[in-house]
Amino acid sequence: MSASEILEQIRRLPPEERYDVAEKVWEEFGGFDDELSPEQAAELDRRAEDALKHPGRGTPWEELREEMLLKYKK
Repeated sequence: MSASEILEQIRRLPPEERYDVAEKVWEEFGGFDDELSPEQAAELDRRAEDALKHPGRGTPWEELREEMLLKYKK
């Protein structure tokens, strides 16, 4: 059975059963280490502090979003 066929069968389930299936799939296959290393956490803290000290240096989200949509448009 293909992944598409499995997904189609899941879509036919009542909402609560779909939730149960999703939860079981996540428990079995979704477990990955998403913890930040101490170095990553320190870098994020440094960047956040810098952004707060220099609020005008950043690029607005709307501008970045538009740029990314143009760059990676499929």
